[in-house]
Amino acid sequence: MIEFKHVDKVYPNGTKGLKDVNLTIDQGEFVAIIGLSGAGKSTLIRTINRMIDVTGGQLIVDGIDVMSLKGREMRRFRRKIGMIFQSYNLVTRSTAIKNVLTSMVPDMSFIRVLLGLFTKAQKLHALEALDKVGILDKAYIRCDQLSGGQQQRVSLARTLNQQPTIILADEPVAALDPVTANLVMSDFKRINEDMNITVLINIHHVDLALKYCSRVIGIRAGEVVYDGPTTAVTQAILDQIYNGAAIPTSEQDRRPSNGKAEVLA
Repeated sequence: MIEFKHVDKVYPNGTKGLKDVNLTIDQGEFVAIIGLSGAGKSTLIRTINRMIDVTGGQLIVDGIDVMSLKGREMRRFRRKIGMIFQSYNLVTRSTAIKNVLTSMVPDMSFIRVLLGLFTKAQKLHALEALDKVGILDKAYIRCDQLSGGQQQRVSLARTLNQQPTIILADEPVAALDPVTANLVMSDFKRINEDMNITVLINIHHVDLALKYCSRVIGIRAGEVVYDGPTTAVTQAILDQIYNGAAIPTSEQDRRPSNGKAEVLA
């Protein structure tokens, strides 16, 4: 369970990233976080693993006050939380399996890491992770020879290999074409359902959020203005989240005469 209790985030320059956020996210939920650029979406998910520290309120993950963690406790805590970025963060000259195996490095001795000595069991585990995202056949291909969608799947497999209970994804499909974005979102949905892993996605494309996620959190200027099931999202709610601006989709925006994008059937 993830609990935000009156959470604030004020940056050193005075910018308010989050304002009095109150949320409860249960284990196994698949949550989309949507809103305009700069609304606070990335700030929200990055506070969960303390990439960003909150400046007010309390953030509790699985009964642990996140801001109380230090040193080894913090490292152990972060092992349970996978993080996926838009830029993939792969060593592109290495093969897919070697990238997946890097998730095991924190649990290995310095000598084994230095020499790249992974056990047979570790290699099998990494291959299983690649199989779960449908690219087992790419295991021994260098990542710079893979498509963007395949590289994102390697990133997802690397995260799965650390056996997280929570996956945080920061715009994971923003750089992908619509077809590939749908495939990657399908992977997230299957992993969420089959493995009961909590998935929080900061996502730019509203149509993908509504298609794949079960819950939507809408943020505007650091405040939660909508929190509820995907099925309850209406055009009026989207207009509130986006403050009347055009609503981004994975396809080219369809803009009627009023300048707003219609994304709901």
